[in-house]
Amino acid sequence: MSKTFAFFLPTRKGSERVPNKNTRPFAGIEGGLLENKIKQLLSTKHLDEIILSTNDETCMHIAEKYLSDSRLRIVPRPEELCLSSTNLQDLIRYVPTITNADHILWGHVTTPLAGADIYDSAIDKYLSELNTGYDSLVSVKELRNFLLDKTGHLVNNNTNLPWPRTQDLEPLYEINHAIFLAKREVYTQMANRIGEKPLLFLMDELHSKDIDWEEDFVIAEMMYKNLYCK
Repeated sequence: MSKTFAFFLPTRKGSERVPNKNTRPFAGIEGGLLENKIKQLLSTKHLDEIILSTNDETCMHIAEKYLSDSRLRIVPRPEELCLSSTNLQDLIRYVPTITNADHILWGHVTTPLAGADIYDSAIDKYLSELNTGYDSLVSVKELRNFLLDKTGHLVNNNTNLPWPRTQDLEPLYEINHAIFLAKREVYTQMANRIGEKPLLFLMDELHSKDIDWEEDFVIAEMMYKNLYCK
């Protein structure tokens, strides 16, 4: 079985909620979240190709200084696939047109605490389970708390108690946007990043931190400095 792995790293101009989110300085890193992620990816053991897909010239400029590593490619993305209104499935269909890899890992610069060790562990786990029927892997964090539906009823209580212990609640899993890893066929045949039988890759709250709002940026920067800048 072929085992070539590509990492698809999308960025675009015009972050609406966090201005210059991808490229402004982060935790002392001049090239920000993008430079941090490129350095993490270039430290992995399993990636054969790292594709920066972007329409942002600033992102391209930051990435250019790492092109001495032949695994990194900068692929300008068509403007129609860089809009806030772009249909995600159109972008998913585009990915296998720019790589011939057998397996595609989609990740984001906005998960700065997910490093090389996590990506390598996820790929190892994925490879170990492929022959058991799984066709993809997605990173998640566990939710084991009191969760209500819109009627006010607990959605994850599988006990006969009105207030069970939290450890007895049925766990649910939230996608943390760090890793979507799938066979090429999942992209080409299903137009999806997750297949019919995805393997859940559990990550802790710390390394799952995703930057979506300005306060997330501030919190993630403090976390990163505390862990890596001592």
